[in-house]
Amino acid sequence: MEPPSPHTTADSFALSLATTPVDSRPAAGKTTRRRKLWEIPHKFHCPVIGTCFDVAELRALMKKLMHIPHGTSDFVLHTTAVGNSESRTPLAELLQKQLEKRYPQTVRRFATARDTSSLRLLWREATAAGSGIPGALWATWTHPACDAPLEHEVYADIHMIQHQIGSGARADIKMLNKLRTENQDLRQQLDKARQETSSLRHERAKDERQLNQHIIDLRAELSGRDAAIAHLQQQLEQLHAQLPELKERQQLLQRASAAEARNLLLSARANSLEAEIGRQSQRLQHTEEILNDYLMADAAATECSVTNLSKGLAGKCVLCVGGRTGAIDAYRQRVEHYGGHFIHHDGGVEESLHRIDGALSGADLVICQAGCISHNAYWRIKDQCKRTGKPCRFVRNAGLSSFERVISDACAEIT
Repeated sequence: MEPPSPHTTADSFALSLATTPVDSRPAAGKTTRRRKLWEIPHKFHCPVIGTCFDVAELRALMKKLMHIPHGTSDFVLHTTAVGNSESRTPLAELLQKQLEKRYPQTVRRFATARDTSSLRLLWREATAAGSGIPGALWATWTHPACDAPLEHEVYADIHMIQHQIGSGARADIKMLNKLRTENQDLRQQLDKARQETSSLRHERAKDERQLNQHIIDLRAELSGRDAAIAHLQQQLEQLHAQLPELKERQQLLQRASAAEARNLLLSARANSLEAEIGRQSQRLQHTEEILNDYLMADAAATECSVTNLSKGLAGKCVLCVGGRTGAIDAYRQRVEHYGGHFIHHDGGVEESLHRIDGALSGADLVICQAGCISHNAYWRIKDQCKRTGKPCRFVRNAGLSSFERVISDACAEIT
């Protein structure tokens, strides 16, 4: 045997609560007393209960009077309440009591209407305002001035209002579905953003861990360096302790380096002085040679003057070619001392060789110092003296003593 369907159970449940209706309803407009719930037409019970009670409240009220099986649908509860409102049942009395308790102000305001027209006006004001319609519906249908045309007018209005409410509900549901879709999209975007944020947080945390580890490594390296520096400093102090004279030795080494530098400087200066001494020695030797030449010349002159005092050069012209520049005056003095006339030519060093021809033509004796003249002057003098037969003496040494000897020999030849 198949179990009964929920509709069958609900129908049985509804039938079990129904009672035999009592036709005790007063006619509209025939009494001044407000009608009860079970006294209004039965077809109005559905909009009254559906408009004035929500399902949860209706379920709670019905549980006070009857046992409601588990799983009873909202429709079964509504139809059961409507069916029990057709007559004066305990549920109808309970619903009547709740309605009177819920809308007392609206009932008192509608009670001021003395006729159907006034009642209709109040109803239309309520529907135009769009608020307080459940209370206005209850107060109008239970009012003693509510006749059949007004009942049907109110029924038509509430029917259309329910349709509008249903249409609005459908629009609201459509908007709700749209909002749910948008909400779902936003949730997905939010979840994606949260995931990205979480990923960024993980990456940032990873970077922070790496940076912290790097800082730890650097601190460890720095600590190791500090330890190494401290160890080296300790070793240095130990070395200073082991070598107490290290500082003095360092000072001595610095002094030795400074002394060595001074020694090098003094050595360079000594070398310079030695070179200067060498140059001065050469000059002194040269001076001594000149002095000796003078002494020997004086001695020879003395000797010559003793032996040939009355003779000498006898006014002869002596040409000296070359010789030392510093000894020319000494040459001139020796020639003039022996009574001769002295002329000089540098042998082409600075003077022109063309002048030497005139000097050779006027000279009686030519003294050529071969080491101090040019080759052209040497050959020119030798050739002209050979052609003219003039006496020519070639002297290798440019010293005064050699010149003195040549003059003495010339004096002897003249004598």
